[in-house]
Amino acid sequence: MDAERPGPAPEGARTPARQAYDGAGSHHRPQPPGGALRIGILLPTREQAINGTYAAAPLLDFARQAESLGFDSLWAGDSLTARPRLDPLVVLSAAAAATERITVGTAALTPALRHPLIGANMVASLGHVARDRLVLGLGSGFPMPETEEEFASVGASFTGRVGRLDEITDLWRTAWSAGEPGRPTGFQGKYWQADRLDRLPNPATPGGPPLWLAGSDAPKVLARAATRYDGWLPFLPDVDAYGRACRRIAELAGEAGRGPGAVTPALYATVTVNSDATAARTELEHYISHYYGRSLEQMSAIQAYGWGSAEQCAEWLGGYVRAGARHLVLRIGSLDPEPQLKEVAEVLLPAVREIDRTLTDGGTKS
Repeated sequence: MDAERPGPAPEGARTPARQAYDGAGSHHRPQPPGGALRIGILLPTREQAINGTYAAAPLLDFARQAESLGFDSLWAGDSLTARPRLDPLVVLSAAAAATERITVGTAALTPALRHPLIGANMVASLGHVARDRLVLGLGSGFPMPETEEEFASVGASFTGRVGRLDEITDLWRTAWSAGEPGRPTGFQGKYWQADRLDRLPNPATPGGPPLWLAGSDAPKVLARAATRYDGWLPFLPDVDAYGRACRRIAELAGEAGRGPGAVTPALYATVTVNSDATAARTELEHYISHYYGRSLEQMSAIQAYGWGSAEQCAEWLGGYVRAGARHLVLRIGSLDPEPQLKEVAEVLLPAVREIDRTLTDGGTKS
């Protein structure tokens, strides 16, 4: 995912009031795109790799279980050498084939790691498996030395990666509509040029899947999300900053002539659920140190982390829902996430949805 603007480290879900949305400007809460709040879960592809295994069967079992427990979406991250794991497009194809209703998505895919024509073809292929159940969260590359090395390993330039991401998405959209009568079949960009794009497979849905920008609340990021993308997927630790960003995206999208709900405000958040808050934090610390090689204190300055009981984590996430979030992508902060999956589904999900229902019934939306 893209770089996040550093902010104050959250207190965790043990003290959700410290992070709760204060309600200022709540009458500006964006209209929910597509109706009800949606909540998804991250497939543990990286966690599996850290534990020294790359077996597909447990991932598919996790996917089926997530669907049966009532999650709305299923997500997979992407990295080649910085934080290795199975390829998300391959894993999500298998997960889509193993499930029936759950949305599948990337959180987040780094398109620069693949030639854009190969990427366009792989995404279109995945779309034919998932049909209308596919969303792509896209990032330009997390600003860490390991990511720069990863880019270099595939011959991609880390410099200018933001512009390259936008150009790749332009090429993809051109390719995905090239088979339609009267549409361009070639692409001429600053970094990439391509002809005969109409020879690539057509996507399962016209124009291809929704593309969400995984990024921060920096003004240029918000402008890109509002004008170029179908969703915004940050992991902001500051709920008030999140609310301001949601309102700004809605304003910019409106100015660009895009209708209400054109850009889905989402959130990527990590939760570790345990009724013993101290034990929850200890497990999360262990997880972060193995995942990133950094401390929770370091990472919580740029990413959203909650820990404690399921009820406390739900109230913490509820702050983001009050601020405008319409799709939550949850990562369980544990190298063994499956034991927490059921409690998250049976306690946390209903509690967060009840917060959203109360807001909807209370008429707080714009």
